[in-house]
Amino acid sequence: QVQLVESGGGLVQPGGSLRLSCAASGSIFSINTMAWYRQAPGKEREWVATITRSGSTANYVDSVKGRFTISRDNAKKMVYLQMNSLKPEDTAVYYCNAELMTDYNTGWRAYWGQGTQVTVSS
Repeated sequence: QVQLVESGGGLVQPGGSLRLSCAASGSIFSINTMAWYRQAPGKEREWVATITRSGSTANYVDSVKGRFTISRDNAKKMVYLQMNSLKPEDTAVYYCNAELMTDYNTGWRAYWGQGTQVTVSS
């Protein structure tokens, strides 16, 4: 069984910073790409950022470019999202996503965390 557990969310003032963490655990053979998504109230889930297996390449939705940074620690099976210059429109539940294999012959499959709330408000 695989679990992705996010942490680090909370309430922050506009212009502030937060660092989200996501830990993968369980029966994991290999992890490929890792990503962050978010879902604001009344809106569909939105892709935020993705990082490749090696960590050498990251991509971001235009609205967070220059403010958010995704990173990962493969030894710890963790992915992070450093969020700076936060805006009220960044308020959402943030979800961790990982494409991984539970065994050498199972193929890649996407897993999701339960989400962590980020609220940007004065």
